[in-house]
Amino acid sequence: MKKINSMFCTTAVALMLTSTGCVDLDQEPLSSLPAEAYFNSESQLQSYVNNLYAPRTGDDSNDQTFDVHGTYSYGTFAIDNNTDNMASKGRGDDRWVPANYKVGQDGGDWSFSYIYKVNYFFKYVVHKYEAGEIAGSEANIKQYIGEAYFFRAFEYFKRLQKVGDYPIITEPLPDEMDVLIEASKRSPRNEVARFILADLDKAIALLNDKVATTRVTKKAALLFKSRVALFEGTWEKYFKGTAFVPGGEGWPGATKDYNQGKTFNIDSEIAYFLGEAMAAAKEVADNTPLTTNSGILPQAVGQTNPYLEMFGEVDMSKHPEIILWRQYNYGLDVYHGVPQYTHTGCHLIGLTRGYVDNFLMADGSPIYATGSGYQGDDSIAGVVKNRDLRLQIFLKVPGQLNYFQPGTPPERATPVEAMPNITEGNSEIGYSTGYTIRKGINFSQEHYTGNNVAFTGCIVFRAAEAYLNYIEAKYEKDGTLDATAQTYWEKIRSRANNATVTFADIQSKTIDKTITGMEVNNDWAAFSGGKLLTDKTLYSIRRERRSELLAEGLRMPDLRRWRALDQLVNNPYHIEGFKLWGPMKNLYSGLEPGINVSSSEQSLYLLPYEASPTSDVFKQGGYLWKMAHYLSPIAAEHFLVSSVDGSSPETSPIYQNPYWSTRANEAAIK
Repeated sequence: MKKINSMFCTTAVALMLTSTGCVDLDQEPLSSLPAEAYFNSESQLQSYVNNLYAPRTGDDSNDQTFDVHGTYSYGTFAIDNNTDNMASKGRGDDRWVPANYKVGQDGGDWSFSYIYKVNYFFKYVVHKYEAGEIAGSEANIKQYIGEAYFFRAFEYFKRLQKVGDYPIITEPLPDEMDVLIEASKRSPRNEVARFILADLDKAIALLNDKVATTRVTKKAALLFKSRVALFEGTWEKYFKGTAFVPGGEGWPGATKDYNQGKTFNIDSEIAYFLGEAMAAAKEVADNTPLTTNSGILPQAVGQTNPYLEMFGEVDMSKHPEIILWRQYNYGLDVYHGVPQYTHTGCHLIGLTRGYVDNFLMADGSPIYATGSGYQGDDSIAGVVKNRDLRLQIFLKVPGQLNYFQPGTPPERATPVEAMPNITEGNSEIGYSTGYTIRKGINFSQEHYTGNNVAFTGCIVFRAAEAYLNYIEAKYEKDGTLDATAQTYWEKIRSRANNATVTFADIQSKTIDKTITGMEVNNDWAAFSGGKLLTDKTLYSIRRERRSELLAEGLRMPDLRRWRALDQLVNNPYHIEGFKLWGPMKNLYSGLEPGINVSSSEQSLYLLPYEASPTSDVFKQGGYLWKMAHYLSPIAAEHFLVSSVDGSSPETSPIYQNPYWSTRANEAAIK
């Protein structure tokens, strides 16, 4: 009994976005009182909901959650690691080595502990609120209930991305075997997505935008709604007819009696979700300006660029574009080490050659366009010359200043950027790809209070995503861009290059000059379903999103929903860094091909995962993928504890995700 109940039990909370008190959720609040006697005041609701913020601190999880900056890491800017955007060095992630990625014995992404916490809140609060039995400000009471709806939606979206179909549970469940097994029945993913949007609609109706942006606002819920709806709409579009969409060929849900008789109009679902994405995104974008880009990289006291500095501000509330952020406080021992790592190799995480080459030129043309002005990649300085200002601002070039305040530089400051230390494996000073970014830097001295101690903020949501969400949803739904989408694109591109850019410019200089076949080695998103995109506008929308959301944790979710990894099933892909075996090799000594760097025979470009012939990525010839990897496997124990006899997984109401076994330690079937 105890083992199955662990699927639904609650766990204690560790971190919060806010800095108020904590309630121990391993027991009923205020253990001296019954729960029914607790949720009676605004302050009690606030205390409980504050704990629901509890952000995880993992920095390389590739799911979009309330990850936050942590000590001894590059924080949320590292979430895009192990994609075609960013890479570390050494072993890499097992999902790119199919033989190593296997069904777990226990744990995994089939988890209900957080859902239990929120449902516990609703069980005792909703009826009291409706009866007018909670003392305090009506606006604040509604705000806290709205935040709880938001957080249940947020948690369900994490599960939707990871495992797809999922049980919809709206109340804390009793410790009864029959009840828990019944609750294990998976709802089709489109129903789960609709449930998430319904929770967000409830949140939007209750939340307001008058609270601090360190709390969830109505605008944050709208932005998140656009993200969820866009994800599901495009997932169902690109996986339509497959085992990954309800009703598709081989959909495992069809084997369960509780799904018999269900029918699915996937085209209607796609249109619904994309329409919802557009409406929510528009409400945010129309009411939220973008932070100004001055077009310069500050290199002296008095120089400033709000766009660059926005990502490393101590007080992020000054930027309307930032809709939700996590605040740090040195006095409360709430800090991280991100700015210090921007002075070196970003905790051994860098940009890939494909990502750098994918950035446009300053005039909006691809690097391969005739007369583009591209200077080649024999040096890092040459790579950024004449390029999109986002690349010029965020890609570090040797000789640039990381710190220029007067007086003695603080601990861990590296005032002048050196040539990337690519032979060093120490995360404090080593570099992985040679292309390293400065996102998250802060040029002032106020945050440098010690080794890995900084208290700059951490962005959770910013409005630029809403602009991009609308553009993509509109085009995916209707195959055209309306005036609103064109205006949003103009604003994103104008801000990017600190110059007025019209949609006519985007059409003539970017879309018309794009050759998707030239992007094959740069961008996995040039594909969907294993087929090269032929629609230049659609590809250009994806590229714009990739460039603007540099190191913000959305890359892997985007690649999954676009079904942009099929081509890696049979064709290994080499993750490359900068051009080591050109003129830049003369700037290094101690290069040992096959030991600390890859050899020139393999590639002229540094291969961060293939320096050693003993690495798994080297042995299989590059990154590989399996169709099963689009969703995580459900661990074996969950089938066993919910089965009829405790040993027959086929009798469990839970079904495994496509092409995975129900037995532990087995790799994907397909």
